[in-house]
Amino acid sequence: MPLTFELLHTDAHSQARLGRLQTPHGTFDTPVFMPIGTQATVKTLRTSDLQACGAHIILGNSYHLFLRPGHDLIRSFGGLHTFMSWPSSILTDSGGFQVFSLGTLARVSEEGVRFQSHLDGARHMITPERAVEIQMALGSDIMMVLDECTPYPATYDTARLSMEMTCRWARRCQEAGQGRPGGLFAIVQGSTYKSLRDSCVQTLLNSSFDGYAIGGLGVGEPRDVMYDLTAHTAAQLPARQPRYLMGVGKPQDLLQCVRAGVDMFDCVLPTRNARNGFLFTSTGRVVIKNAQYRTDERPLDAHCDCYTCQHHSRAYLRHLFIAGEILGLHLNTLHNVTYYLRLMAQIRQAIRDGALVNFTVPEF
Repeated sequence: MPLTFELLHTDAHSQARLGRLQTPHGTFDTPVFMPIGTQATVKTLRTSDLQACGAHIILGNSYHLFLRPGHDLIRSFGGLHTFMSWPSSILTDSGGFQVFSLGTLARVSEEGVRFQSHLDGARHMITPERAVEIQMALGSDIMMVLDECTPYPATYDTARLSMEMTCRWARRCQEAGQGRPGGLFAIVQGSTYKSLRDSCVQTLLNSSFDGYAIGGLGVGEPRDVMYDLTAHTAAQLPARQPRYLMGVGKPQDLLQCVRAGVDMFDCVLPTRNARNGFLFTSTGRVVIKNAQYRTDERPLDAHCDCYTCQHHSRAYLRHLFIAGEILGLHLNTLHNVTYYLRLMAQIRQAIRDGALVNFTVPEF
């Protein structure tokens, strides 16, 4: 098997699970957060930084890597792992969400997605088969099917047609991915309509995928709706396969959705917010540009053992941010990614100890 998932423990008070996922490039425990390395880099961080943070899997994006530097070039280097010198697991997004984000620059049909590059305006076509070809060239440990990310809000009929095409695309991806070295995850769509998500799950379960993702959430719907739909969908997915909630979210979202039975997460928040000076700490958010930190000698987070917190004061981090120094972006990102990965480690330990029911995180 290209991918194996072992269910180790289930929480007595929720649907939370402790699992172990084995890929061609390593084994790690779940629930897990995957830092986003969109363009073959987690912005500002070296491989050694990611390893120090405790990362065992990162996410790359097929859309961006297809456009630059090109999947054929990356294949010539032996794949994305060699190209970026990352020895552990990589999940690649097929690019469906990025195409969704292009708006009028993209046209979706049964064949696939025709779009204009945001870089140079060149026209391209990605079909489900092409999405798999690109990801196989990248050497992904976990590939995602091409899907259509339904916008919010959407009418029932719009969401139904989009979901049904996503299911047809998933089958085409599966056929194209025969002999793949890693896993292939299907994506459940259906907007905010539970009946459509039910139908999508049942259709996808008729085929054999290595895992299942919950897509189309975190795109503007109210948070309580996202929580409800996540729990509803996760409960219908196979217990012995990994469940991935795409693009979510804040620390409190991760905790809530772990309790709903989700195993894998990714989100731009820790890296993007770091570059904007919004930092996550065990006592809440720190907006490092604020004047109150100008003479603050304390570490960013007294309970964090990352390089940033062990060596630098809030005053120094503020100085770097205000001065526009690149080092500030690096130190901020190093801390935020560490915070997210340590949070997931703490959640896993709480599941082991039967203490998740009393586990809390600050509101951000």
